[in-house]
Amino acid sequence: MRKILTVLAALASLSLTNCGYNAIQSEDEQIKANWSEVVSQYQRRADLVPNLVNSVKGFAQQEKDVLLGVTNARAKVGSIQATPEVLNDPAAFQKFQVAQGELSSALSRLLVVTENYPQLKSDALFKDLMSQLEGTENRITVARNRYIKSVQDYNVTIRSFPSNLTAMMFGYKEKPNFSVENEKEISTAPKVDFNPAPAPSK
Repeated sequence: MRKILTVLAALASLSLTNCGYNAIQSEDEQIKANWSEVVSQYQRRADLVPNLVNSVKGFAQQEKDVLLGVTNARAKVGSIQATPEVLNDPAAFQKFQVAQGELSSALSRLLVVTENYPQLKSDALFKDLMSQLEGTENRITVARNRYIKSVQDYNVTIRSFPSNLTAMMFGYKEKPNFSVENEKEISTAPKVDFNPAPAPSK
């Protein structure tokens, strides 16, 4: 009897291996690990924001709207729980992506404003914060690329035969991936015009 059970267990194990079950598990875990890295880098960026805002505030208090925009965008990012469950909910994933995009946009406006303050740009604390922010943005890009690749591998696996049958049987669905919000906008080549703007008529 024990011999028969052992043979059945071995056959079940072989059938699970050939049907893609183990690959799905492995790729699902890889996605979770890569997602944790994405969230960690976004959190690192969010942690830098208050120091950056305070640094700019010391030199450019009159830029209240921009500073408030960055602070509000950071608060919105902090209010979203980026748990692994987000990976199975396209709407929640989109909400996370939009909030991070708003923070990126607010930080871009802040950096444009800082160009008007040479003293701020030469401040040691500000320079250090900017260096950390640039490093973090690079880490975010790397982490997102790893996540994108792992989601691609997983989605291909659960859509390919015979592992798609296993995915259907166990309820595995495609996971959302990062996308470009302004795809239509960036697909159009920017217009470059070196002609000086006409002087305003008096």
